Amino acid sequence: MNFWGEFRVLAIKTVALFGITALAEIVGCYLPWLWLKEGKSVWLLLPAALSLALFAWLLTLHPTAAGRVYAAYGGVYVGVAILWLWLVDGIRPTGWDVLGVLVALGGMAIIMFAPRPA
Repeated sequence: MNFWGEFRVLAIKTVALFGITALAEIVGCYLPWLWLKEGKSVWLLLPAALSLALFAWLLTLHPTAAGRVYAAYGGVYVGVAILWLWLVDGIRPTGWDVLGVLVALGGMAIIMFAPRPA
């Protein structure tokens, strides 16, 4: 496989893993929000804790320094949060929301995929 083919596979795997990680974090935070703000069952805290544990574990699966992973993950989190706004909260994102996501994803791409000294 050539360089661009390998890069494309790496990028897809990285963004997909970040996406799953972001979903685990959002669910882990949304369930307590439902309990606190909507008066839902306190039992929602159990799956919330499990989801947040999954979130933390998923972050460890990236083969680079923790600080770089955390910084880059934030860009994908922004995108998933805006999708959540639309799909779960029922609020259509504005053009500014979409622009913000694109900027955040651009930052993620620079942090994760920039050339580094060996």
